[in-house]
Amino acid sequence: MTSQTHDSLIDRCRDIGLRITGPRRVIIRVLEASDDHPDVEELHRRIKQTDASVNIATVYRTMNILAEHGLIERHAFDDGRLRYEAAPDEHHDHFINTETGEVIEFRSDEIERLQEEIARSYGFDIVSHRLEIYVKPRKRD
Repeated sequence: MTSQTHDSLIDRCRDIGLRITGPRRVIIRVLEASDDHPDVEELHRRIKQTDASVNIATVYRTMNILAEHGLIERHAFDDGRLRYEAAPDEHHDHFINTETGEVIEFRSDEIERLQEEIARSYGFDIVSHRLEIYVKPRKRD
């Protein structure tokens, strides 16, 4: 993940009183080590390489708990799978490659400024937003 949090997810879990069980520790470490946005099945596949005893139901439950506490973000891109990332310190948006499914994080101060300007022109203040841009590689001539 390109946007890393300052405190580890484990520290943030402890700060809000969540117990850090062995399986949760493994799940969190694998998620934090991910440089993509895995779904639960992919996360579980990676976790099994570290600890084969962690079952997929535990991964689902843990991801739900982390999301409910705002420690991770869920993304429902067009492929229909819920994907996850640690909640970033700084807002960013996503390009989604429609051919490969790759998710690329980016930040644009200009886009942020334009969104604020447009919201103000309609009489709104932005509370939250997500920008997902679906892309495909350019064909070379």
